[in-house]
Amino acid sequence: MPSYRVYCLDGAGKVWAAEWIEADDDSAALESARQFARAVQCEVWQGQRMVGRVDLNPNLLEKS
Repeated sequence: MPSYRVYCLDGAGKVWAAEWIEADDDSAALESARQFARAVQCEVWQGQRMVGRVDLNPNLLEKS
């Protein structure tokens, strides 16, 4: 199963966290990365190839 790296970006677009994930393909990797995009924007990479970006989805944020 291919490995991907999810980079979570802060408000200035700088990497503040990163996670390794495994997924069957690019689509599955992007879908998996959506769990991190609940609070930040994330980029998904496989090696030196950027697979895509997952933007913050404000509809997923829990309301207090």
